[in-house]
Amino acid sequence: MKLNLLSMLVLSTLLTACASTAEQGSQTMAANACKVTNKQEIASLFNRWNNALQTGDPKQVVSNYAPGSILLPTLSNKPRLTVAEKEDYFVHFLEKKPVGTINMSHIQLGCNTAIDNGLYTFKYANGSEDAGRYTFTYTWDGQQWLISSHHSSLMPEK
Repeated sequence: MKLNLLSMLVLSTLLTACASTAEQGSQTMAANACKVTNKQEIASLFNRWNNALQTGDPKQVVSNYAPGSILLPTLSNKPRLTVAEKEDYFVHFLEKKPVGTINMSHIQLGCNTAIDNGLYTFKYANGSEDAGRYTFTYTWDGQQWLISSHHSSLMPEK
């Protein structure tokens, strides 16, 4: 009788441990699941960023960037790593009242990442414009797509 009771206690403990491990495993799998997306959704992220430019508020623009992201901006030689550095860049860039237009886009999709490379043009309030090349790398943070890296450079040939 003692052996049966001990066997049942051990078996019950093992079953509970297995169930707990299975539940944790399925939660981990769900947390690591790939975000289902498409090229249209990723293309719309430029519009979200460009609309933030239109607010004139550097904080709104920088809210599109993930923690730990890098900005290699069009009109500055300094890489921007912190929120404060990114905001500093956009304070000056937004003074020009830029409006961006995508001229050509090449989007690649991955598991919780996406890359949008291409060409864009910025028109400014004074009537001038700059043509540039860009790369936006996006990461899914579990709730939204954020920019993990952004490289922009002026076109080398006029």
